[in-house]
Formats: sequence, C-alpha cells, structure tokens
Amino acid sequence: MRYLLVEDNERLARAIVTRLTLDGHAIDHAPDLETARDCIAGTSYDLILLDIMLPDGDGRGFLEEQRRKEGTTPVIVLTARSEVSDRVGMLDLGADDYITKPFDFSELEARCRAVLRRQGGAARNEKSYRGVVLDSLAGTLTIGRRRERLRNRELRLCEVFFAAPGRIFSKPHLMDRLFSFSEEVSENAIEVYVGRLRKKLEGSGVRIETVRGLGYRLVGEK
Repeated sequence: MRYLLVEDNERLARAIVTRLTLDGHAIDHAPDLETARDCIAGTSYDLILLDIMLPDGDGRGFLEEQRRKEGTTPVIVLTARSEVSDRVGMLDLGADDYITKPFDFSELEARCRAVLRRQGGAARNEKSYRGVVLDSLAGTLTIGRRRERLRNRELRLCEVFFAAPGRIFSKPHLMDRLFSFSEEVSENAIEVYVGRLRKKLEGSGVRIETVRGLGYRLVGEK
C-alpha cells in the first residue's frame, strides 16, 4: 500500500514513516500542504494521514478540497484536538477516521487496516482466490494445510494481486504501490518479489502470470 503522510512535526513524521515502512508500506512524507498537493498530482494513494495544523494552512481546507474533487482516497486525521465537536466536524467534512495525538502506533496501524478494509468492502483481513487465503494481518498465505509466511513487501505485493485477480499490473504500477519517492529502485526489484511469491504459490492452483510487454496478473490454473 502507498500512503501519504501530511505532518509538519519532523520527529513524529520520522517515527510514523519508520513504523509503517517496516510493515512494507510505501510512505511519502509531506511537511506542508503545498508538498502534499504536489505528491497527489504525481501519483495516487491508498490512504492519506492528515495533520490539521500545518505551516501553510489548515488541513481541514485540504480535506474539503480533496472531497470537492470527488477524491475517494481514505483520509485519517491526526489531531491534537479532543473536543467532540472538532472530531465530528472533521468526519462531516469527509474524513474516514481520526486519531488523537499522542497515540500508540499499534492503534494507528489498526485504524489504517480498518479504513482500508471498509474501502475495499471487506469486514475481515482475509482475501481468498481459488482456495488460496491471504491474511494481511497475520502476513500469511494458506494453501490447503500449508501456510506460507510473507515478508513485508511480499505481503503488500500479494495484496495488490489478490485485490484484483486477472487484472494486469505493469512493473511501473507495482513499483508505485511498493516504493516511495525517496527510494531508488529498479524494475528488477519487482521481478525479485514476483519470483518469491511464485515459489510460495507453487502447488496451489494459482499463479502469477507474465503478460509479455504488459506486466503480471494473478490467475488460476486451467
């Protein structure tokens, strides 16, 4: 998953980026609204983590702006305001959730998972395809009685494929989902992760197919 963090507190931002990167997510950090707008113009995000009090404006105005553009990207507001009226106001503006500072990182991670589940129309952390079950919370693939553990970026890549079986994903698209702007990687990295997933899917009746010149897709064996 690719997240945009809009937060001007450098110490907090570094801590959030470090924690979510360890989970295998790609995190772009914007210290102000201008940078956030530039990031959104350059790519799409699965989730936005939005501070309210920023050097160049109010995050609520940014949230309104995104919703006016019919943006459906989920937004979790990071706020130091504890008044009920403030929280209700942010939800009414289009926020999907909020978390009050200071917060525990495990709670932030749980809220991110919950919002993304709702966005995908799911109530659980599991997705299945042709009898293969991906558990995003446990970080596992279950194939019959066999369970394969996934490393963080293997898990995030697997989430992309299981979210849309049969859809072709190009290497640039997969790189965009797995790596942030600050990470310098080549398309070979995608080949490596795809290769690892193929080994773990062996014997499952499900495979990642190469579509020459276009990319990869998850398909069931005929």
